[in-house]
Amino acid sequence: MKSTKTKKLVLSAMFLCIGLVLPFLTGQIKEIGDSLLPKHLPVMLCGLICGPGYGLTVGLMLPFVRSLTFGMPPIYPNAVWMALELATYGFIIGIIYFHFKSKGYKALYISLIAAMLSGRLVWGVSKALLLGLGGKAFTVAMFVSGGFIDSFPGIILQLILIPFITRMVENRKDA
Repeated sequence: MKSTKTKKLVLSAMFLCIGLVLPFLTGQIKEIGDSLLPKHLPVMLCGLICGPGYGLTVGLMLPFVRSLTFGMPPIYPNAVWMALELATYGFIIGIIYFHFKSKGYKALYISLIAAMLSGRLVWGVSKALLLGLGGKAFTVAMFVSGGFIDSFPGIILQLILIPFITRMVENRKDA
């Protein structure tokens, strides 16, 4: 039992580190990062592999640790809404996936799509609230554009890479 908890803790730390480093592949250019969503991948993988609590924790910590370490994203309001969004991804994907008895592609995709939709909803609501506190508007058109249109390449990347990596890890565990 203790060994399993230790493995999950170490894996979660690894996913946090990957989330800190992966955005460097986009050159820290906001527009490319907004399109490819590099921080989403390790958080979702953490939720799938380690469980919902670990996914939530890594998702909540990642934007703040990254902000304090590298200065990006700005802590307020960006890191706040990103933390809520990423925590939602990590928790939802993990909680749904762990309730499936059969861990095949159907379970993966249902969990992934539910997490993607709920995370984007949390992102939109939290961004609207935080921008509203600053007297700025966040319209439905901005939500659709930022949450779905601009991030379409990242959505496709998630739909391909997350099931592939998760199945590789699960097959490795079974061996």
